[in-house]
Amino acid sequence: MKIEQIYTGCLAQGAYYIESQGEVAIIDPLREVHPYIKRAKLDDAKIKYIFETHFHADFVSGHVTLAKETGATIIYGPNANPSFDALIATDGQEFKLGDITITALHTPGHTMESTTYLLRDENGKDHAIFSGDTLFLGDVGRPDLAQKMGVLTERDLAGFLFDSLRNKIMPLANDVIVYPAHGAGSACGKNMMKETVDTLGNQKKMNYALRADMTKQEFVEEVIDGLLPPPQYFPLNVKMNKEGYEDINTVLERGTRSLSPKAFEAAANETGAIVLDVRHQDDFAKGHIPRSIFIGLDGSFAPWVGALIADTQQPILLVTPIGLEKEAVTRLSRVGFDGTLGYLEGGFEAWKKASMEYDTVSQVDATELKKVLEAEKAPVFDVRKESEYVSEHVLTAENTPLDFLNDHLSEFPDNKPFYVHCAGGYRSMIASSILKSRGIHNLIDVKGGFKAIQEAGIPVSEFVCPTTL
Repeated sequence: MKIEQIYTGCLAQGAYYIESQGEVAIIDPLREVHPYIKRAKLDDAKIKYIFETHFHADFVSGHVTLAKETGATIIYGPNANPSFDALIATDGQEFKLGDITITALHTPGHTMESTTYLLRDENGKDHAIFSGDTLFLGDVGRPDLAQKMGVLTERDLAGFLFDSLRNKIMPLANDVIVYPAHGAGSACGKNMMKETVDTLGNQKKMNYALRADMTKQEFVEEVIDGLLPPPQYFPLNVKMNKEGYEDINTVLERGTRSLSPKAFEAAANETGAIVLDVRHQDDFAKGHIPRSIFIGLDGSFAPWVGALIADTQQPILLVTPIGLEKEAVTRLSRVGFDGTLGYLEGGFEAWKKASMEYDTVSQVDATELKKVLEAEKAPVFDVRKESEYVSEHVLTAENTPLDFLNDHLSEFPDNKPFYVHCAGGYRSMIASSILKSRGIHNLIDVKGGFKAIQEAGIPVSEFVCPTTL
């Protein structure tokens, strides 16, 4: 028996490859499926099952394409109603895979079709659970994504989740291994651990949601406390996962068309496409196409695209580092953004050589900002999350979280310079690009973010541990 976690840091997502006696199961695959097919060929094995823990909201799964290319059966748990052929398992239904058995445990709460898959080894011993978004390490799945007006509320779903954990998962042995669908950084939970694999016994000790003396009411209150609104693209990804989607090869072929600077400009004007610049933030600051949006491949690229562009049907034109065009299109498609129309051939340098208009972002070091703040009360805007801001912030700074930047546009001064920072410089450059695309150009980005601000000795608020917030 082989179990391999295939973890994608950009999405904080774990897919799983399981092989026994030449038969393979894939759990929650990513959209680009050829790595799974290649892996099975190396094992001289055949992909038999594709298990989906639920209709994912934060990424587009590869189940439809993988089933088409391998003939494997797609399996969902009870209450699922996909538009394509799939086996809808009953609670407790068993599936043989070589010498091992995978059992579907219906665990509603995150969504009503959410299912945990229990793996029993060749001796029939409970070995591991693949818990999807039902149980994370240190947390549980948010119960507000599958609300139905007039039918189910987030409190109803939280109650179902409590019962699922107590009746299906917590009775399992402490040595059972927990393989979740997500880790720290995912918007599907609130406070996940950085680890991606653990034992159930340790989770019973560490995870607030698995406290043995917890009442259902206490659970409901704790699990919904502090939930931020989900990203706008979530329901669009659910729809694609439920109804199917365009083949990724078609998406890649369309998205990796090279366009000369003139053709690129014409395409942007004709289609209304967003120009998305995915280079490093330092390169974007030195020069970029006017009104382009920066979201760098080096950071949490796909989640920020989903949160800030939101509409998966939006046409996109790419400015990328040379050689990373296909990677950018692939990572966009993982979160359902299939509308890439091409990329700037030769990168931004080709744009400059063609004598096309370009813009820059003003920047200062934290030491320069310190001098400014000592001389005057200059406006400072912190685009980190509210929890980061409350934990510790520049004394005079306002909090305008990047996730909700559009709600704060009226707060930025239009008649004098102001300063923007985040934790390290990635998010503040995204914010700067959005503000400039809205016609707000009197901003100055603080290089190095809050880390550099602290090192420069700029006065900040007294530290408050995030766990006490």
